[in-house]
Amino acid sequence: MALVIEGEERIAAPLQKVWEALNDPDVLRQTIPGCQSLEKKSDTEMAATVVVKIGPIKATFNGEVTLRNLNPPHSYTIQGEGKGDGPEATILRYAAKADVGGKIAQLGSRLIESTSKKLAGQFFSSFGEKVGGSPPP
Repeated sequence: MALVIEGEERIAAPLQKVWEALNDPDVLRQTIPGCQSLEKKSDTEMAATVVVKIGPIKATFNGEVTLRNLNPPHSYTIQGEGKGDGPEATILRYAAKADVGGKIAQLGSRLIESTSKKLAGQFFSSFGEKVGGSPPP
């Protein structure tokens, strides 16, 4: 099952600060919901373990991501696999595509999509507080 999630978030911090935080494993570890570990293997590679509850299933994901198409401090593409709005704020746009299989795919796309959006919201709320010092408006 293919899943696409897109959105836009206002982070109350300058572009460079947001870019640095998006590349800081300590910040990401603290702001990704369910993140058990996150290790920076190189400037473009990270490995993580994340525990997520989707409906009745609680799953642990071990994955690695590679950052590609780097255009600092504006954008990068995160490729992975798992068994600014003015000087004081940044608009962060994201698009995620995932292929979901196994038991989780059996739960249905609506439940997976709503859970994914909820987790994205939790991440951006936590990330915005960590980087900008206050919750997004």
